[in-house]
Amino acid sequence: MEILKSLYRMTAFQAIFEHPAVLLMLLIGSVLLYLGIRKKYEPLLLIPIAFGIILANLPGGQMGVVPGESIELGHEHYMNLFEIAHKFGIMNFLYYALIKTGLLPPLIFMGVGALTDFGPMLRNLRLAFFGAAAQIGIFTVFLAAISLGFTPREAGSLGIIGGADGPTAIYTTIKLAPHLLGPIAIAAYSYMSLVPVIIPMVVRGLVSKDELKINMKEQDKLFPPKHKIRNLKLVKILFPISMIIVIAILVPTATPLLGMLFFGNLVKEIGSTVGRLTDAATTTIMNSATIFLGLTVGATMTADVFLEPKTLGIIVGGFLAFAISIGGGIVAVKVYNIFSKKKINPLVGATGLSAVPMASRVANEIALKHDSGNHILQYCMASNISGVIGSAVAAGVLMTFLT
Repeated sequence: MEILKSLYRMTAFQAIFEHPAVLLMLLIGSVLLYLGIRKKYEPLLLIPIAFGIILANLPGGQMGVVPGESIELGHEHYMNLFEIAHKFGIMNFLYYALIKTGLLPPLIFMGVGALTDFGPMLRNLRLAFFGAAAQIGIFTVFLAAISLGFTPREAGSLGIIGGADGPTAIYTTIKLAPHLLGPIAIAAYSYMSLVPVIIPMVVRGLVSKDELKINMKEQDKLFPPKHKIRNLKLVKILFPISMIIVIAILVPTATPLLGMLFFGNLVKEIGSTVGRLTDAATTTIMNSATIFLGLTVGATMTADVFLEPKTLGIIVGGFLAFAISIGGGIVAVKVYNIFSKKKINPLVGATGLSAVPMASRVANEIALKHDSGNHILQYCMASNISGVIGSAVAAGVLMTFLT
């Protein structure tokens, strides 16, 4: 009997029975794994995050991320990385080296930039303004969250979910409210994966059938553009260089994210002479960063951190931010159409999110259902791509005023 008791104490069963909330977190991690594997909801990040949650909540494994207060040695003095690894385990080493420093989100943005073609936006610059209008969800929920008792920093992290950009949400939360990193990341990527559900839902409530039938190509024939880009290749090379200079001057805090985004895009546009850089940015670096980002973010979601009333507020608030951002872009197009002879399909405004290219594909499918010849993908991409820049700028604005 004594031997059995000794074996029982050696295992994690005692810790599980003493802390039943651990079982709930393991269940949450398993559900997210199911959604990532079976339903293919943002699997590249949801699967690592889900597995990180499971690892973090296995008792005795030292895989859960500890709060920053635990590594303090004194006023503004902290353990070094070797001390953190020795006392709290390898996951904390990875978190404080790669996440807390803000390293991984910009690396992912570099890969995103190398995969992005700004051509559709440059050919339809007026449509880029609807990507800016779609950021209204961020600031609306930011103000609402403050009125409901969230601190300004927490509210900023909550609102940024409305930008539909996972790395931006994570980077902003690292800077403003790191204790909310897990719930913010889960909400951001969950709603990004639900773009095919949320966009049609908002569109049904705000857009008429006649508006959905507005054919952008026919509008271009009726009202052809007055100016055309003669050397698009040169413009696409100069664009990232000029944009980062302007943004760095106006919103310096957005520079780490957008600087890496535009660098990745620049090497892509230069072409084969730096092809190895493009390949590294879009494969080796981006894939490695995604794995470590997912695992370490998931590891922050221990039972004592995640099972709080604020988590429910983040889930609800994140959805509202997402929906309001979609609605804001749609309303901006409807207002534009009142004053312009050349009409724009409101679906273009619905894609002002940073969920590229999923939002554009969803909007294009909706348009084709109402008119089989109404292909609006390239127009939606103009707004969609500008949403990437817009959400990062919005994050920079929040960080500027809240730090």
